[in-house]
Amino acid sequence: MSSELIRCGWCGADDVYTNYHDTEWGVPEWDSRALFEKLILDGFQAGLAWITILRKRDGFRKAFAGFEPERIARFGEADITRLVADAGIVRHRGKIEATIGNAQAYLAMAEKGIDFSDYLWSFVDGKPRINHWSDLSQVPARTDQGNAMSKALIGQGFRFVGPTIVYAFMQAVGMVNDHVTTCHRHAPLA
Repeated sequence: MSSELIRCGWCGADDVYTNYHDTEWGVPEWDSRALFEKLILDGFQAGLAWITILRKRDGFRKAFAGFEPERIARFGEADITRLVADAGIVRHRGKIEATIGNAQAYLAMAEKGIDFSDYLWSFVDGKPRINHWSDLSQVPARTDQGNAMSKALIGQGFRFVGPTIVYAFMQAVGMVNDHVTTCHRHAPLA
């Protein structure tokens, strides 16, 4: 009998990807700051391979002040210029500006007494949805819950939070368990 672990096919054999798959992807995250970071990174991923973002994640954390919304919300034109020149991140001016605006939207929600984690988890009734896909081809790119969260976040002033980005975020932070049933991570997260 083989002792090799069976994983979701999307992560391939790259060590960075397999470590992310085995330790983070699909694990329920409840911390508001960590959720904010992941949502921002998923927005930066739009149009790129996720491995690109994973390989630059430390650069993003450094460039964006540890993803502390209070600090990012105060970024100005000099910070945007610095970030556009930073090879340690994805240098997309629109996504950089959206990150600053998203930090401001996050803080505006907090000022209204809205806890970011509670707000996001409300779209799945506060607990992970467990799916039972036998093949990657069955996993949707978007769902009704993701569509609703996307629309709500846009209504709160967020950008780069379209339905496909938001559903990828929901998968990553464990709001849904989309590990295929043959994957060694499906059962522990169910």
